[in-house]
Amino acid sequence: MKEGEKIMGDRQDIPTVVIERESGPNVGSFLIGALLGAGVALLLAPHSGKETQDELRSRALELRDKAEDRVRDASRQLEGRLDEAREGIQAQAERVRDAVDSGRQAAVDARHELEDKLERSKAAYKAGIEAARATATEDPDDSDDGNAD
Repeated sequence: MKEGEKIMGDRQDIPTVVIERESGPNVGSFLIGALLGAGVALLLAPHSGKETQDELRSRALELRDKAEDRVRDASRQLEGRLDEAREGIQAQAERVRDAVDSGRQAAVDARHELEDKLERSKAAYKAGIEAARATATEDPDDSDDGNAD
């Protein structure tokens, strides 16, 4: 016995399946199959070649028309949705602008109010200082301390 037969001796009873794959698609087999299929279709067709061509052309035109209709419908729906989205965005932008304008006006009003309060506080402070100076410069004898002479 040879050395290879000893290794394979136990496995000779098992059937072997070999699968070969080519590195690329087998275009030749595909073309042969397509030609055979077309030939069988022409042989088994219920109409003549001219009739079959006319029917295929007619169906192709119908399919094209239906596809164009669907594209038009989808385009209209998309345009409608885009218009709705634009209107919603414009309305939201307008609300934001109004809110910003209102906030700015409220800030201006609050600033004016604070400035007015500051001016009144300064005036009251000055009046208090002047009143205190006037009281301090008065003659102490002229003050009424509540004692009767």
